[in-house]
Amino acid sequence: MPKISVIVPVYKAEAYLHRCVDSLLAQTFQDFEVLLVDDGSPDRSGEICDEYARQDSRVRVFHKENGGVSSARQCGMDNALGEYTIHADSDDWVEPAMLEELYQKAKEEDADMVICDFYEESREHSVLKNQKPTALKHDSVLSDLFYRLHGSSWNKLVRRGCLEKYKIKYPLELSYCEDLYVNACLVANDIRIAYLPKAFYHYDVGINEHSLIKKPLKEILMQEQVLYRLLEKKLPAPYFQCIKLKMLPHMAYKALCIGSPYLKTFKSDYDALRPCIGKLDIAFQLKLILILSYKMSPGIVHVILRIKHCFR
Repeated sequence: MPKISVIVPVYKAEAYLHRCVDSLLAQTFQDFEVLLVDDGSPDRSGEICDEYARQDSRVRVFHKENGGVSSARQCGMDNALGEYTIHADSDDWVEPAMLEELYQKAKEEDADMVICDFYEESREHSVLKNQKPTALKHDSVLSDLFYRLHGSSWNKLVRRGCLEKYKIKYPLELSYCEDLYVNACLVANDIRIAYLPKAFYHYDVGINEHSLIKKPLKEILMQEQVLYRLLEKKLPAPYFQCIKLKMLPHMAYKALCIGSPYLKTFKSDYDALRPCIGKLDIAFQLKLILILSYKMSPGIVHVILRIKHCFR
């Protein structure tokens, strides 16, 4: 059994898949497997995956009908053999010491999850993103995952048995933030969390099709609403309350920016925010927008936001 399984969902990735897989196979750590999950890609991605499998015994390939990134990640999880798992997106790349140092940290602290920093890459710059949690307690990490830390599965080494023990799977209803759902459900349980203050992962926002900057705002809000409902069902009430007031202000802001059809039910949809706006840990500008939407009208605030956007 390998110590680590690296899961790579693959879809329309022929232009940059080599960069990702080559960086994984160049690891200083040796005892790992790479699971390439071809999610019904219409280009040569599947063929490239098969070429890697023929050349390197550490690579296993799974071809499936297109079902979205969640189904691809779960396919990888269902077939993983490693003691620990980590994910990589096919358009990103990693540093050679990533697996070695993450595994060493996991063993040193008997950790079920190890979080590390990462680089956000674009054509213009490379930015180091610090991912140190406020504290390594469950409620602190859970809260931090929403709008402070990145909720991804690619900068977190996770003990595979924990996902099985707590029956956590990637939800097919989500096409983005599916990894945030999994990690939120995981840290809400009795697991040991460690943090390694080093960056190994290069997240390419320039070509990443799952990047938020590539998605329409309405699609993002719809997915966040699905995420909200899934977490409400899955998490114990105290933990859900921990993140409820983290999610709602940002969802409300998106609804105000979009306008129809969200304005008619805005006040009832986000009524939970009204009594506690002043205490919310959010930017002052967002607080002001929410206050105006209740004291004036969501429609008026929508117009103001549209005008502001036009003069950017």
